[in-house]
Amino acid sequence: MNSRSPQLSSRKSSQNLQRLAVAATEEPAIEDESYLDYFHDAPGTMPGTLAIEADAPIPVIFLIDYHAKDAVRVILEQPEDCTAYLDTESVSWVDVQGLGSEDVLQRLGKVFNLHPLMLEDVVNVPQRPKVEEYPEQLLVIVRMVTLKEDGKSFTSEQVSFILGKHYLLTVQEEPEYDCFGPVRDRIRHNKGLIRSQGADYLAYALIDSVVDGFFPVLEAYGESIEDLEDEVVMNPSRQTLEKIHILKRELLGVRRAIWPQRDAVNSLIRDANPLISEEVRIYLRDCYDHIAQVLDMVETYRELASSLMDVYLSSVSNKMNEVMKVLTIISTIFIPLTFIAGVYGMNFDPSKPGNMPELEQPYAYVVCWIVMIAIALLLILFFKRRGWFNNFSNIKD
Repeated sequence: MNSRSPQLSSRKSSQNLQRLAVAATEEPAIEDESYLDYFHDAPGTMPGTLAIEADAPIPVIFLIDYHAKDAVRVILEQPEDCTAYLDTESVSWVDVQGLGSEDVLQRLGKVFNLHPLMLEDVVNVPQRPKVEEYPEQLLVIVRMVTLKEDGKSFTSEQVSFILGKHYLLTVQEEPEYDCFGPVRDRIRHNKGLIRSQGADYLAYALIDSVVDGFFPVLEAYGESIEDLEDEVVMNPSRQTLEKIHILKRELLGVRRAIWPQRDAVNSLIRDANPLISEEVRIYLRDCYDHIAQVLDMVETYRELASSLMDVYLSSVSNKMNEVMKVLTIISTIFIPLTFIAGVYGMNFDPSKPGNMPELEQPYAYVVCWIVMIAIALLLILFFKRRGWFNNFSNIKD
């Protein structure tokens, strides 16, 4: 795939280096929990008001313009630079990464003639995944999850699709993570049908890539659940309870991300729209099936996470019962010994009638010890035959 100017690549590399340098000096970020709630306007806010977060990255505009014989990828300096590509018969994919400039977003809205309410839904994140029809445009909002580099957590962001006759505008919250790499490679190397189809097929391919991005995340959670199952049974602790709570909370976030997307894709299949062909609707059915698989996996993992809590409580209770068994055995052995020691430890004069004549017997001290040891051994033998000493090796601090 060709680039319009070699300076764009060097400029992009410089921007990436600056971004990494800034990230290295910043404090660790607080865990993102935006997937647990949706954006809402303050009472009395005017329709179309844009709410830009202070830490949102500056938008970077990528454009991929392609047809059956060629494809071009460029980085646009200004939103107005993509105007020349929108009037051609080729398919233009404008990918905006970042929401940190209201001026750029407003100008982008003018270039694509976006309705103020559409632009508001795109910018004010997070919105509930949905499909909305506008004159000559179709808005699709989905939730994209991708694994982080540690492979144990995920990032969630909103991706907005504005579908036109010969173009597709996508807007992402963050430039760091996305799952569109395979689609870009298919366009670059002309694999499959994508370069022979229209913008609606491109929208399907990207939505399907978003849905398929849930599977690696769920596979990671499946491995976490297996590790937690072993930990809950073998060595449950306070940290285990916290891990289970975090797991249930994150699975709830995944469910909130994928559940409304099923309704959105179903709307694209069911409702006739001139921007989506009948052939693409057939492909969207396959995407709907993938969403159903993701939902089944999420519900299964949520049930397993809930059962882990029950197993944890049962394991803690069993561990406490074993501890109580040990204490009970020790107490039971020492009760008769304490009784004997208490009786013969009383300060009665043995020379007087009725006052412990055994104290004057020869070897009374030795005999008392022999009797006490014999009682202890008999009790231990009795408890062992009853099986009370089983599973003591599993008791840990």
